[in-house]
Amino acid sequence: MAKIDQVRNLGVVAHIDAGKTTVSERFLFHSGKIHKVGEVHDGETEMDWMEQERERGITITAAATTFEWKKHEIHLIDTPGHVDFTIEVERSLRVLDGAVVVFCGVAGVQPQSETVWHQADKFKVPRLAFINKLDRVGASFQNAVADIKERLGANAVPVQLPIGTEDAFDGVIDLVRMKALMFSGEVTEAPEVTEIPADLQGAAAEARDQMIQSLADLDDAIATKYLEGQELTAAELDATIRKATIAVKMIPVLAGTALRNKGIHPLLDAVIAYLPSPADVPPVSGVLPSNPETQLTRTPKNNEPLAALAFKIAMDEGRKVVFLRIFSGTLEAGAEILNVRTGKKEKVARLFRVHAAKRERLEKAVAGEIVAAAGLKDATTGDTLCDPKAPILLERIDTYEPVISQAIEADNSAAKEKLDFALNKMAEEDPTFRYHEDADTGQTLIRGMGELHLEIIVDRMKREYGVLARAGKPQVVYRETVLGEGEGHAVFERDLKEQSIYGEATCIVRSRPRGSGMDFKRKLPASAALLPEPIVAAAMQGLRDAASSGPDGYPLEDVEVTLTNIVLKEGANGEIGARAAAAEAFRRGVQNATPSRLEPIMAVEVTVDDEFMGGVIGDLNQRRGQVQDVGARGAKKLVSALVPLRNMFGYSTRVRSLTEGRATFSMQPHSYDTLQG
Repeated sequence: MAKIDQVRNLGVVAHIDAGKTTVSERFLFHSGKIHKVGEVHDGETEMDWMEQERERGITITAAATTFEWKKHEIHLIDTPGHVDFTIEVERSLRVLDGAVVVFCGVAGVQPQSETVWHQADKFKVPRLAFINKLDRVGASFQNAVADIKERLGANAVPVQLPIGTEDAFDGVIDLVRMKALMFSGEVTEAPEVTEIPADLQGAAAEARDQMIQSLADLDDAIATKYLEGQELTAAELDATIRKATIAVKMIPVLAGTALRNKGIHPLLDAVIAYLPSPADVPPVSGVLPSNPETQLTRTPKNNEPLAALAFKIAMDEGRKVVFLRIFSGTLEAGAEILNVRTGKKEKVARLFRVHAAKRERLEKAVAGEIVAAAGLKDATTGDTLCDPKAPILLERIDTYEPVISQAIEADNSAAKEKLDFALNKMAEEDPTFRYHEDADTGQTLIRGMGELHLEIIVDRMKREYGVLARAGKPQVVYRETVLGEGEGHAVFERDLKEQSIYGEATCIVRSRPRGSGMDFKRKLPASAALLPEPIVAAAMQGLRDAASSGPDGYPLEDVEVTLTNIVLKEGANGEIGARAAAAEAFRRGVQNATPSRLEPIMAVEVTVDDEFMGGVIGDLNQRRGQVQDVGARGAKKLVSALVPLRNMFGYSTRVRSLTEGRATFSMQPHSYDTLQG
């Protein structure tokens, strides 16, 4: 068992194709965890263990593994880079202490690396930047560093300098120790430490001086020594870089090319030297479930009460496995723990340490570890699991609303049962995937974050659950709003055998600005002051119920509704009556306030050669896109546009044929706006 200060929980994150899975594979090889290096392009990697990942050469689920490096125990999560799987990155960052962000030395900061960066900012995750693919034509370490500073607003400080460029890239200068590390490119060989080549000594001294100046801005002791011209030792510099990195005040930048096995050893050393152990990060904060005003914290110690967060659910041969980050306390196999969301106790049947698709049994897990637990029936992503005697509720993981839907139907009733079972399991695993049966058509609709997301879901159901189902064409998930103002009034009256039910409600419905969300208010007359609070609460709940479905059956957005009156009848059940009347009054108010559909608008970025730019912009205009900006990305142009999602189906094929396959694009949900013609 490693001591807690010798544990590192880290993720490798990046834009699709920047090379993060290759970086993860090299980590495992160098640590002796695997004995053969798998390549993404051969479909043989350890971390991309799902068949779909190997076929497509991309990462879909965040794979977890544990390995050792220089007496430290490293828990590593390799996350997906594709925007459709952004929840996988978000929930991994929530439970990690540090991250290695991989950037492509040619493309620099790409759209998904920006998204990931802002997710890491949100959780204040300390990071190292690794500029990869420096052996590629057009790669530039300096440009990539400038890009990180400019586009991400980050204090990126190189702690290495590459030796040679493109094909001739064969080493780095360690600016802390002022030594050259030369890489043979052989996967089994450690770098050779030598003196800095004479022709690079000037550049190295200047780069070291800049690094020390950056540190002097953050640390008074370094500033004093620097101004007095005193020599700074490697140990002092390492300690200062570590402190500033953990405080998220600087980002050390390293260089390499993972595929050619160059730069991985120093990157692993930097993970240990600069990224925090669970003991270095601030205590995790939460609230008392019975009184959310009471703030609580838990420090990462084994003798504290247990507090853990379920951050991922996976199905293993139909059985549910819950990935947990243990923030404090210890967890033993067979223990009973409290699920705060459900308020019920659950039993941990077995505990595992995970290595991609393989696992090893554990009797006990301790603070700071990431482990998998079997036997937790009700736990889902974002649940807090804790000691029943010391309840705490940790901050949940945000999930994203799906923007795309597809009808799916089974061939016969036996297949339908299988389909429902598989859909239920898939939805448990993936919080951004939803499904429901349309009451009007009887169709089952699945919803997700993009075409690739749904394609993978359908494919997995076929392979893992043997579901034979046909998927329809993807459809857009619309929303509804109102453009004006309207009043709604309704009376609800029913006579049942045991009791009569009565309620009367009036409300006013108004439009709100785009993106401002729903607002439920009450403005009742003085005579209503005598109404019991449960009745008013029931009416407000009725308004909320009605907001889930507008006149066309889509959820309402950007609407303000004010409850203006409730009337009851003596001797009748007013709670049920008020709730039903308020819901119906809201529906009528919406009808009177000019209802209108909203559609998802996507932020699209296309990186394209100059010669094809006209064609790409013309095509985006035809799709009713609004081009926001045309910038330069190295030798290529970067076109940013806002385009309605319904006009983006099949875009990848179109953009390939327009640019002879040389453009790349990314698409992310941006906002909802009124449906145009």
